[in-house]
Amino acid sequence: METLGKIFGSEAKVKIMRLFLFNPGVAYDLFNVIERAHISQKEAKRQTAVLEKVKLINPKVFVKETASKKGVKKKKTRGWILNERFMYIKQLQSLLINTILLREEEIVRRLGKAGKVRFVAVAGVFIQKWDSRVDILVVGDRLKERVLDNVIKNMEAEIGKELTFAVLETSDFQYRLAMCDKLVRDILDFPHRRILDRLGLKLDA
Repeated sequence: METLGKIFGSEAKVKIMRLFLFNPGVAYDLFNVIERAHISQKEAKRQTAVLEKVKLINPKVFVKETASKKGVKKKKTRGWILNERFMYIKQLQSLLINTILLREEEIVRRLGKAGKVRFVAVAGVFIQKWDSRVDILVVGDRLKERVLDNVIKNMEAEIGKELTFAVLETSDFQYRLAMCDKLVRDILDFPHRRILDRLGLKLDA
């Protein structure tokens, strides 16, 4: 991310670009951009203005749904949507999506903050297999749910896409593996990359 930030002039800009490139056809308002990219309002305003000026994103008025005590409220809001006719869109997708999003050791290091992580496999967005059941499988003991959620949210902000993930206690994982559990087999029997294995599992990668 740091290198791309230097190339494009801002890490915030890279986050916003990835957000729209990963989610074509989806409109986001300023609040969405701030929340999803984990950036300041000042940076969000500045960078969306730049991207709108070069026509990578187009302004769009859309209906936004928000939850309230009285139910779901709908209101019109101004935001942006990816301009899929942008002249360099394929080149940007190749550079910002079909590249290493986060280094494997960095993923393991971040997840390790949540507790005793013993096994991590990545698939989906990390290997450009968009039909994968999950993007990350984490196996460990005494994992702190709140810390893990924050780690995942921070990765989502950098990548620009919501991640699907599964978290299992080691004993539960081993039981499911022995029983040929569908969730586990849907991950391990299909393309994935094992980036941490302290269990010594003999599995086809």
